[in-house]
Amino acid sequence: MNENTSLLTNVRDRQPLIHNITNQVVTNFTANGLLAMGASPVMANAEEEVADMAAIADALVLNIGTLTASQVNAMIKAGQAANQKGIPVVFDPVGVGATSYRNMIALRILEEIDVSLIRANAGEIAFLAGADAEMKGVDSAFQGDARKIAVEAAKQLETAVVLTGEQDIITDGETIYVSRNGHQLQTKITGAGCLLSSVIAAFLAVGREKLPVAGAAVSYYGAAAEMAASMSDGPGSFQRAFLDCLYRLDEKGWLEKMQLKQVDG
Repeated sequence: MNENTSLLTNVRDRQPLIHNITNQVVTNFTANGLLAMGASPVMANAEEEVADMAAIADALVLNIGTLTASQVNAMIKAGQAANQKGIPVVFDPVGVGATSYRNMIALRILEEIDVSLIRANAGEIAFLAGADAEMKGVDSAFQGDARKIAVEAAKQLETAVVLTGEQDIITDGETIYVSRNGHQLQTKITGAGCLLSSVIAAFLAVGREKLPVAGAAVSYYGAAAEMAASMSDGPGSFQRAFLDCLYRLDEKGWLEKMQLKQVDG
């Protein structure tokens, strides 16, 4: 059995506390998804308590989907507390490139917090790497070489990058993994990418080598989506089945579905 599949057992045994400062659209789905896979979510975003919460958490997720000034301050405080503790910080720059305010906040977070990993779509990653990309709200219309832009962003930002799309690319600018797990129905529900960021954080909380651990998280998540799609008639039934499959998918079933490979740059 692939050694990375034991990470799922570690998550379920240890139930890491994942502190999410996320957007109001996906809070419930993210919390339920983490619970389904076996992690323990907390969704605290008050400025007065986020530093304390991050200090007792096993990983932190920062998601800028529905920004407010107070939430931004909370993210900075939580991120700095997480850095002091030495736990993983996953950044999800939802919609970066769409507005000047969102762009400013994303760059501020990257400047003031030591981010362990960025999980984003191709357009968001392209913006952070300084390349041209068109954003339609929070959706990407990037048409370039996704693998190339992921590598460039990881090098420039000096962090790991997970670029999600038709194929998911996991890289630190040198080593590259590609996951081909997943299903098109993930693009038809709100919060699929946001929940993935939190699932990656849960895996990072129990794993050691950042890149293969992140790749394993992406593969597990995509395999659960494939399983859910086989049980679904459309987006509504898929979302319900997806939570069930994050819960039901075990290491044996995941290994049978796993499509994760290290590739040449």
